[in-house]
Amino acid sequence: MPNILTAKEIEELGLQSVGKNVLISRKASFYSPEKISIGDNVRIDDFCILSGNIQIKNYIHIAAFSALYGGKAGIVIEDFCNISSRVSIYAISDDYSGESMTNPMIPDIYKNVIHKKVILEKHVLVGASSVILPGNHLSEGASFGAFSLIKSDSEPWSINAGIPARKIKNRSKNILNLESKFRADRRSDKL
Repeated sequence: MPNILTAKEIEELGLQSVGKNVLISRKASFYSPEKISIGDNVRIDDFCILSGNIQIKNYIHIAAFSALYGGKAGIVIEDFCNISSRVSIYAISDDYSGESMTNPMIPDIYKNVIHKKVILEKHVLVGASSVILPGNHLSEGASFGAFSLIKSDSEPWSINAGIPARKIKNRSKNILNLESKFRADRRSDKL
């Protein structure tokens, strides 16, 4: 596939670590790749930006035009998560109060940069064009509809949507049964 980096090209990116079966678009951008680790069975599509401390575990898809800004605090994406297109995840942000200056072209002594870790536990699903703000912990199985503004932690196995995102109802845990079957089939070489 000409639009996907070869294994050698992925190695040359200088990532902290990279697993097996990793598909990265030639059109994705990595800043500070030495701070980024990628597990097994990960796909990163066209026009994605990954910057700062980022840990991507296994069986992850990051769809086109998504941006992950890990900064110093970092972003952790656990197994079986899906980041839909145009999602922005921020573990770093400027202070918009007017008490400090903003943007990367201003020296740090004039800014109040906010650094707060973002965690997406297993089976989190983030819908298209959603935004996750610094410091949020999205619990296992939480899902978020398109255009959600995620500015607070989520309940496990919840379906959320809106600006700001709010819980709508509980999410089925059948995914856990499917995960068990999937892992068993992988062990027995059925897949």
